[in-house]
Amino acid sequence: MKRPKKYIIPPHTHMAVPRQVEYTNEFLFIKRGKVRVDFYDADKNYLESRILKQGDVILLAYGGHGLEMLEESEIIEAKQGPYAGVGADKRQFTPVDSNRLKSVKD
Repeated sequence: MKRPKKYIIPPHTHMAVPRQVEYTNEFLFIKRGKVRVDFYDADKNYLESRILKQGDVILLAYGGHGLEMLEESEIIEAKQGPYAGVGADKRQFTPVDSNRLKSVKD
């Protein structure tokens, strides 16, 4: 949020609202380092890649993704839990070959 000086968010609580989560969303904050994120569609087809650096944030909401640390990196990750483990919570697949990377933006 970006708000002007003296803007007020009134004190509040959040109501109990039943929610059914079907897909896990991930929020990543790059605390330190340099990371390449490869994006895939829901059918595991490679789309493109982007470079994230210190201070960058990303929300991974749909489709597939893979990450490669281009430098020693520290990442803060937030997502719905609890984590059910590989196989129950996520399905791994073969990454794109490095010679097919496209749209890598630094």
